[in-house]
Amino acid sequence: MFIPQGMTEQEVMDHIKTVVDRIAPKYTFYGYPIEDIKQESYIICMQALNRYDTSRPLENFLAVNLSNRLKTFVRDNFYTCAASENRKKVAMPTQLEYEDTLIDECNKFSISYDDIDRTEMSHIIDSNIPAAMRMDYLKMMNDIYIPRARREEIMEFIKEMLTEKGFYDEEG
Repeated sequence: MFIPQGMTEQEVMDHIKTVVDRIAPKYTFYGYPIEDIKQESYIICMQALNRYDTSRPLENFLAVNLSNRLKTFVRDNFYTCAASENRKKVAMPTQLEYEDTLIDECNKFSISYDDIDRTEMSHIIDSNIPAAMRMDYLKMMNDIYIPRARREEIMEFIKEMLTEKGFYDEEG
């Protein structure tokens, strides 16, 4: 690993950890656990150190490099094109599959869980969830820890939204 002049290995690793912890969760998408994305992000950052210009702040350099590499990875591997119909779009959050997050203890969904149109529900949620909740919602969908109070706040908002759209019946 290349260590810029005037820095210790620990300082460099601290900068890399800060950048990875800030940027990697933004690129979580279906099929890749956050830990895998973080591991790849560490590798990307360490490889980029050879091109580091010491006249710039290290964190800025690493953040731009990591963000660009992850965007390129997503673009190259996960968007459909005419030549490759077997690739899937990942622009939408993962499908809602967790019974304990959307069905309360009384099983109050108005339709059978097996009959729920998850694609439509996912689209409704993605289109209507406020920006202030989006990051935590995406974390929930990728099994990343969120404090219970925040998770309950988001789930209450989602239940209200789905009730308005006819997916959830409060009476029974």
